[in-house]
Amino acid sequence: MKPVIKITNGITRHPDWRMAEPVNLEILPGEQVAICGDNSAGKNRLVEIITGHYPLLRNEVYYGFDNTGTESGTPTQKRLISEQLRFISFRDSYGEQDGTYYYQQRWNQHDIDENTPTAGSLLEKVPEFRVGLREELYDMFGLRSFLDKYIISLSSGELRKFQLTRTLLSAPRVLILDNPFIGLDANTRELLKGLLEKLTQTTSLTIVLVISKYDDIPEFITHVLPVKDMRLLPKQTRKEFMNGLTTCNTAISHNLAEWIKTFPHKDISQIPFYPQDGGEILKLQNVSIRYGKRTILKDINWTVREGERWALQGQNGAGKSTLLSLVCADNPQSYACDIHLFGHKRGTGESIWQIKRHIGYVSPEMHRAYLRDLPAIDIVASGLSDSIGLYCRPRPEQREICRQWMKVFGIEEIQDKTFLKLSSGEQRLCLLARAFVKDPELLILDEPLHGLDLKNRKRVREIIRLFCQRPHKTMIMVTHYQEELPDCITHSMELKKNL
Repeated sequence: MKPVIKITNGITRHPDWRMAEPVNLEILPGEQVAICGDNSAGKNRLVEIITGHYPLLRNEVYYGFDNTGTESGTPTQKRLISEQLRFISFRDSYGEQDGTYYYQQRWNQHDIDENTPTAGSLLEKVPEFRVGLREELYDMFGLRSFLDKYIISLSSGELRKFQLTRTLLSAPRVLILDNPFIGLDANTRELLKGLLEKLTQTTSLTIVLVISKYDDIPEFITHVLPVKDMRLLPKQTRKEFMNGLTTCNTAISHNLAEWIKTFPHKDISQIPFYPQDGGEILKLQNVSIRYGKRTILKDINWTVREGERWALQGQNGAGKSTLLSLVCADNPQSYACDIHLFGHKRGTGESIWQIKRHIGYVSPEMHRAYLRDLPAIDIVASGLSDSIGLYCRPRPEQREICRQWMKVFGIEEIQDKTFLKLSSGEQRLCLLARAFVKDPELLILDEPLHGLDLKNRKRVREIIRLFCQRPHKTMIMVTHYQEELPDCITHSMELKKNL
C-alpha cells in the first residue's frame, strides 16, 4: 500500500531544526492521526519537517498524493504539494500576523471602503471541491450570521471558524490542524469533530491533528504519533495511546506554593487610584459596543467587587474578549462607555498606565500579536511596565522576581531563549508569567490554558488558586472548558450573542 506521507531517517539540513533522533514516519491511506506530546516535546518541529518547511539532509519527505483521485473518482487538477497539504497553525487560526493590535483595527473601520472584502466574499473565491460542502460548512459553523462582516470585526472564535471553512473548502489531501478545538465553545467543538469525521468517511482526506489536550482527541482518530523530548516515538493505535496515559502531579513544590501566597504584599492604602477594602473594582453601566452595523455588546451592567473571582462565559461571538478589552482600555470605545475602574470613572483624568498598573492580562489576541523575539525573561519583565517589548532595563531585584515567576511556571530553563523560537505552549507560559510578575490587583485571564499540556494546565490552575489567596486580589477568567476553572471561582456571568 502506497503511503500518504513517509519519512525515512529524516535529518534536517540546519542543526538548529533537528529532532534528537532521525525521523522515521509513515502515514497510510485510511489512517487519521494525532501528533501528541507535552509542551516543548517537539510537536511543532515535527510538523515543520512533515510539511517541508525544514528541508532534510538526504531523504526528502515522500508524498504519495501527486494526482490522486477525489472522492468522486476523478483526478484532481492540483499539482503543487502545497495545495494538497495544508497546515493551520495556532497563529493562522486568529487571522493575519501583522502585529497590529486587534481592537485598534476594529475601531479603524472608518478607513474601509466598499472594495474591502468581507468574510463571505473571501470564502466565495475558494473553489468548492465537494458538492454541498459549502452549505454544510456554513450551516455547521453558523457562518451566515457574519458572511457580510469584515474579517477584523469577527471574534477570535469566529475567526477560527472562518479559517477552518476556507481551508476545508479547498479540499486538501492532507489537513494538519494545530489544536483545532481550543477557543471554540462546547457545541462548536462537537460539530467540528462530527464534520471532520464525516469528511474522512466520504472523501480521501487524511487528517493530522496536533493535540496537547488529550481529552480533545476525537473518536475518528485511528493512530497517534507520540513525541517526547524531541523524539518521535513509534506509532500507536488510539486505544493503545489512551490506555497508556497516566495521571500527573501539579509539580508545584511546597516552597513555591508558600512563596506565591506570602511574598511581600503591597500596602494598598499607599496606592492612589484604588478603592478601599471590599470596594468596587469594576462597574459597567448600560455598556454597548458596535462595529459598523454590528452590535457586539448591548446594555451590559456588571459590578465586580474586590476579592471576587468571576467566570465570564458565553458562545463564540458573544463579546467576552471585547468586554475584557474595554476593562483594560485596549479598546478605543472604552472611553465612550460608562465604566468605573478601581472606583474611578473612565476618562476623568487617569492615564492608561494608571489603569494598567493594577491589571495583569493575557489573551489569545495578545499571544497572536506578540511578535517580539526577545529573550524569554525580557518578555516576562515587560509586564512590569505593561509594554510590548522591553524598553527599560529592570533593576536587579526586579529581574530576580522575573526569574522567580518563571520558576513558578516551570520555565526558568528557557529564560535566555528568544520568544519566537519557543513552542506555543512555552510562549503562553511566558505571557502568563508576564501577567503575574507585577502582583496585579485585578487578574484578567482570557483562555489562559490554551495549548497547554495536562501537567501545565494543572500547574497553572493551581497557581491561579494560590495567587487568589493573596489579599486584595480580584480575578476575571474566560474559558470554554468548565474543568479549567479553578475552584476559587465565586461568581459567574454568561454573555448572550447578539444576532
